[in-house]
Amino acid sequence: MQTSKLDQVLVPWFRRIDVPLMRAAILVVYAWFGVLKLFDASPANPLVRELLERTLPFITFERFIVFLGLFEIAIGIAFAVPKLEKLALAMVVPHLVMTSGPLVFLPSVSWKGFLLPTLEGQYCIKNVLIAAVAVGILAHLQPSSTEEVAPQGSPVPRSA
Repeated sequence: MQTSKLDQVLVPWFRRIDVPLMRAAILVVYAWFGVLKLFDASPANPLVRELLERTLPFITFERFIVFLGLFEIAIGIAFAVPKLEKLALAMVVPHLVMTSGPLVFLPSVSWKGFLLPTLEGQYCIKNVLIAAVAVGILAHLQPSSTEEVAPQGSPVPRSA
């Protein structure tokens, strides 16, 4: 089967822009959503409040929403900056687990029926896409070596 000229041009171009585009997308989504939370302008704030009351009632919403907004901005920045991807992964995993919480802890808010999400449920389900983009970015990283060479020339196990 012959590749078309269009494929020969587009495929290499997409390969050059895929990671920068994924980084930019995660930065935009996380920074934008985080800033909205900081200014109490996020449509997700009532959902966050209800989930917080259900799961961590000893934390005030006012403090938590500021922390969450700053945390989301930090996730976006960490994914956007080369060499911070592993930090971003350490941050995005608990965030995605937490932000998927309403699907389990607030079923009356998240579901209209079996496999019929509400708008809030759809908002939570979009985390699947964020997880896939995060994996796409991380898949392009160079693996770190497992050993470093000490100044004397003897291998030293590398700490994680």
